[in-house]
Amino acid sequence: MTRPESERGLQRGFSILPSLFTVGTLVCGYYAILSSLEANRILSSPHGAVMAAQAFDSAAKAIGIAIVFDGLDGRIARLTNSASNFGREFDSLADIITFGVAPALLAYTWGMRAVMASASASLATHLQQAGWIITFTFVICGAARLARFNIESVRSSSDRRFFVGMPIPGAAGVIAAIVHWEKKPLQSWPAAVVWMALSLLLAFLMVSRVRYYSFKAIDLQRRRPYVTIIFIGVLTWAIVMYSETVLLTLALTYLISGLALRVISKLRPSPPASEEAHAS
Repeated sequence: MTRPESERGLQRGFSILPSLFTVGTLVCGYYAILSSLEANRILSSPHGAVMAAQAFDSAAKAIGIAIVFDGLDGRIARLTNSASNFGREFDSLADIITFGVAPALLAYTWGMRAVMASASASLATHLQQAGWIITFTFVICGAARLARFNIESVRSSSDRRFFVGMPIPGAAGVIAAIVHWEKKPLQSWPAAVVWMALSLLLAFLMVSRVRYYSFKAIDLQRRRPYVTIIFIGVLTWAIVMYSETVLLTLALTYLISGLALRVISKLRPSPPASEEAHAS
């Protein structure tokens, strides 16, 4: 009696190199969670906002590094022809922790904790409940986004140039970039309300039909003009020297790009019916 192909594939093991990058993603996510919890503990002490800012920044940086790891594991798996069902599922489980739970906890502690401490008891209760609901919405929408991606990625008809819905690393990157740029936790409840509204927008963009460029169609083995390496070098230097401004600009640009593509597609005139019939 022959065993199913899936069982034989698991017995043969998995490719270690791309899985190491997935482990790196998990490590960064776990560190981001610990840093957010540490910042939350520091905020409970008097005048702890300044000290907590360092822990919040560490959590944001960890999520940013995880985005790099996440982009490399799939790319390396394809380049080495070592993609597998195990790798895809392992990557999704790592993503829900690192780009779902970790940024949701960071968004709640950075955007709500200090505000609740200075607000009235009634307002603090409402802010806490709203924060719980919205950040949980971010997590569950991220999980749904990953499930839909796994289903669509096995279809040969899917367009690899675009993601349907904002990818969960992109949504986590927006939260991390804003925290990295500001660092100090929010202190006023109007700012906290805007922050929660942005988190809710990111959650719904993940499960929307808005298309975002995936960068997977870029062929790294194809020859490129030498100007490309100059651009990559300048961008890398800019990130190292001015990481707060550059990363925030990149994250917000990617956020807006999908919405802009959606608006452009709606405004673009449809071809006349006669041309469609002629083309078919």
